[in-house]
Amino acid sequence: MAKAMKAMKKSAMKAVMKAVMKAKSMKKTAKKPAAMKKAMKVSKIARGKLSKSQVFKGRKEKTVGGLKKADIVKNKNGRYVSKKASAVSRKNFSKSFIGATMAARKALGLKGFVPIGGKTAQGQKLLAKARSLYKKK
Repeated sequence: MAKAMKAMKKSAMKAVMKAVMKAKSMKKTAKKPAAMKKAMKVSKIARGKLSKSQVFKGRKEKTVGGLKKADIVKNKNGRYVSKKASAVSRKNFSKSFIGATMAARKALGLKGFVPIGGKTAQGQKLLAKARSLYKKK
């Protein structure tokens, strides 16, 4: 009986030792020192949808297209746009038929809904005036 007890103790000790050794090896693998990573260089060029707003607010220096803060302006819809492109489109809008119609409405003193070239005399006058202004430009 004593021999059997001794054998049981020995096997139990082996199992305990095995578990301890396994835990030690697990700890060793888990505690490997991490290699030092280099910090990424922060770009001065803004990319993407909000690039112009980032440049305008001073978070970035310029856009991918090369626009700087001096080249960007906020339009009436609240979007940040190129100053040059905005000026060109504003100029072209005034030369369009829509711009001519707006000028004609102002010249004739019309308020509210007036169909251009409709059945009414006002509509006919509006169309004639808009056409004349459009041809001049």
